[in-house]
Amino acid sequence: MSWFLHTFWTDTLALVSIAGSILAVVHLLLRHRDYRSAAFWMTMIVLEPLISPMLYLLLGINILRRSGRRYRSGIHEPWHDPVPEQPLPVSATDSCTMQEHQQLAHTLDRISRFSLTVGNHLEILHNGDEAMPRMLEAIRGAQQSVTLASYIFEATGIGAEFVTELANAVKRGVQVRVMVDDAGTRYAWPPVVGALERAGVTARRFMPSHMVLRLITMNLRNHRKILVVDGQRAFTGGMNIREGNMVARAPAHPVHDLHFEVTGPCVAQIQRVFAEDWAFCTQETLEGPLWFPELAATGTTSAIGIVDGPDEDMEVMPAAFFAALNAAREEVKIITPYFLPNGVLIAALRLCAVRGVKVTILTPAENNIPFVGWAAQTLYPELLAVGCRIFESAPPFDHSKIFLIDGKWSFLGSTNWDPRSLRLNFEFNLACHDAELCQRLAAEMDAKMKNSREITREMLEAAPVFQRLRNGFARLFIPAL
Repeated sequence: MSWFLHTFWTDTLALVSIAGSILAVVHLLLRHRDYRSAAFWMTMIVLEPLISPMLYLLLGINILRRSGRRYRSGIHEPWHDPVPEQPLPVSATDSCTMQEHQQLAHTLDRISRFSLTVGNHLEILHNGDEAMPRMLEAIRGAQQSVTLASYIFEATGIGAEFVTELANAVKRGVQVRVMVDDAGTRYAWPPVVGALERAGVTARRFMPSHMVLRLITMNLRNHRKILVVDGQRAFTGGMNIREGNMVARAPAHPVHDLHFEVTGPCVAQIQRVFAEDWAFCTQETLEGPLWFPELAATGTTSAIGIVDGPDEDMEVMPAAFFAALNAAREEVKIITPYFLPNGVLIAALRLCAVRGVKVTILTPAENNIPFVGWAAQTLYPELLAVGCRIFESAPPFDHSKIFLIDGKWSFLGSTNWDPRSLRLNFEFNLACHDAELCQRLAAEMDAKMKNSREITREMLEAAPVFQRLRNGFARLFIPAL
């Protein structure tokens, strides 16, 4: 009897493995658009046909993309600004540069669901030490509404101060809505949503799930960071609400970061992004002057919101980054915590260098996800070979995200230069045309580079064999990182 059961289960497992492998391969051949990712999964399935088909089911990009579209279909059609009839509001000192800037503005206007706005002002906030007090002060001054979305929102430390101020705003009669990504709530204990609800704040998890379903949706993360107060004052960037950002408090794991306070017409676009996600989470529609008041010009920055996620019809952020690299004529500066660009962006960076554009990339020397840092180093040689310059910043870990073009264009927000952020996460960036803002951000990068080391081909070639083997192994997993 035991022999029969053993044979039965062995045969059943073999049949399930074969059937799963066949289905996964058919799906790869018919549906998978990224040939590198498809080759990765095909190799995994051939080498390990028992577990790999299940991993593909849980992590496969195409499946997640369709889930993202179902997310969008659950609410009303996404907002689209009308296409402007007049030339877009950018300027330059000479006609040639003017044409390049107009072209990029035109491209971004077609890529994004929003249109370029004028009259905005952005203020740079350093680490949580500057950003968090300013955000708390804004919440304390709220008179009508507060909307807050974060990937990670801790309930302790600085997060507890946010819970208190949000609860106080509710007591004053302010309409408050808070949304935290479900995966992000698992970075700290206790979960902040419970603390907010006990304090009387209306709060929701983005895409809550349980058990196995968590694995299926763990890549569909809402990575956006948004705070809008009274529909007139916004904060966005890449900073989470966690104690590690409070560098002056000497936390156990300090994190450097940049965040931005925004006023002007583009605040409505930031609010619109929150409202769409909130409608998906709760079926509640946020409309009217309480959430979208009339907005006056407050500065000289032209800005456009760029929304991306697996629910969009195209990969918006990679297309926007590619368009910006293609428009570059003088200089490209990039700060990113995770540098794993896809093949198209690698080629665009290489072509920039070949065309004589100065390309400088700054990424952490010690990554908070070591596997990502190891894989990133395998991409350095092909960029260094054509003249790109790569620097690694010394600890503590720098989570800043900046992308600058020709001293005029600035891209800032939640997007990292990695497959997860560029293809799977729900992200939000602002593309800004303002020479003065770009110069200030370039100065931020220059300051960070003083505490960095430049990477050379000689350094990479002299690395121990074990380190190179380790990095090469990590490279195999880039499509899933």
